[in-house]
Amino acid sequence: MVDTIAAIATAYGEGGVGIIRISGPEAGDVLRRVFVCDFYDDNDDRNCMKNRRMTLGKIVDPDTGKTIDEVLAVFMKGPGTYTGEDVAEINCHGSMVSLRKTLALVLAKGARMAEPGEFTKRAFLNGRMDLSQAEAVIDVVKAKSDKSFDVAMSQLEGSLSVKIMEIRQAILDLLVDVTVNIDYPDEDIEQMTYEKMQESLCEIREPVRKLLSTAGSGRMIREGIRIAIVGKPNVGKSSLMNCLLRESRAIVTEIPGTTRDTIEEAVSIRNLPVYLIDTAGIRDTDDTVEKIGIEKTKEAFNSADFIIFIVDGSQPLTAEDQEIMDYIDSRKCLILLNKRDQGSCVKANDIKDRLPNGDVVETVLLKGKGIDEIEDIIEALVYGGQVSQGQSVMVNNLRHIELLRQSESFLSDALNMARGMEPLDIIEIDIRSAFDALGEIIGETVDDEILNEVFSRFCLGK
Repeated sequence: MVDTIAAIATAYGEGGVGIIRISGPEAGDVLRRVFVCDFYDDNDDRNCMKNRRMTLGKIVDPDTGKTIDEVLAVFMKGPGTYTGEDVAEINCHGSMVSLRKTLALVLAKGARMAEPGEFTKRAFLNGRMDLSQAEAVIDVVKAKSDKSFDVAMSQLEGSLSVKIMEIRQAILDLLVDVTVNIDYPDEDIEQMTYEKMQESLCEIREPVRKLLSTAGSGRMIREGIRIAIVGKPNVGKSSLMNCLLRESRAIVTEIPGTTRDTIEEAVSIRNLPVYLIDTAGIRDTDDTVEKIGIEKTKEAFNSADFIIFIVDGSQPLTAEDQEIMDYIDSRKCLILLNKRDQGSCVKANDIKDRLPNGDVVETVLLKGKGIDEIEDIIEALVYGGQVSQGQSVMVNNLRHIELLRQSESFLSDALNMARGMEPLDIIEIDIRSAFDALGEIIGETVDDEILNEVFSRFCLGK
């Protein structure tokens, strides 16, 4: 980290403002080489900038004297910066031409192009944040809903780090007791009994398991839940799509087979990111285009996290309904008995007998009846009854989940060996492995290969 890096920190495209970020020991010098203040005292140099003060001026090529853009620039002395180093930021007009020309000049005057995630990597290496906080940065940037943003911000502020450090401290205390009893068995110290070890291991394992219990909800909050809306033609699939989107996105007619292709839309339901997939009705047809749509319906069905199966409750169940129920089988699903205002030929028990893992709701989708109950069930599905909506310490990162599982497995193995009264030095190996696995989450025990993999997922400028 002896060199100075630079990159465009804002999204590519037209905008009101575009920002170029510079970080490293020569950040201030590089800025002064290209920036000229519009207002300065007679005793000040035209390139002089005061620490942490935004200054109006121009980016000027010192070799040609040509002005590239009028900008606002700021220099921030480390270590009180995002990266922990000296940082400079240039606020240009949001034109890609201006940004590219300014960045090219900055690179020509002493900086080099930053690698993806290198600013955040430097923040981690300089102790400004731990690894789990660094990973939360990208979750904040990519948040798809209020809830996913809240969870990411909580992790960025250190909520998960605090939990992990508390568990590691408890493991460390146990390791100290075990090690002392191994190395100094004849000394006048408190003896580590197997009963005490079992009690400690159970207490340590419990918060690990509690964090793991949030993994399913955390993943869906982070990545979104994919919901496939299935049913035979003309039962109300497109009507449901429009109700949940609060707009007429899908065409609704009384003609079976209107939807020929899958329609996917992102929507926030109760502040949760949801991807709705409106599918073509499954039925026998000679229409080539409709056949392709039905095949796509089956693909969407297999890839979905959750199924909403809509039945025309005003008509008896048909062979097409039975075929769809065969597809669903034991999967978790929501069954909508639609068109209840037109009759009640199908009873809830008729469906529940075939789909025991399904919840049944009676609806009139054209009038919006039943939508609140549908959203309640989707919300309950995400949280699974295991975590509360207000709980912000959730595990939503696959790397963290795997390391927590490893730690839980090591602790369970140690507990089983303690119950079998195995030698302490054998048990210590698994306890230490659990300690190291948790350390990888926050970056205490992580190698360069893992670090490079983590930060390669970041965008340039972050």
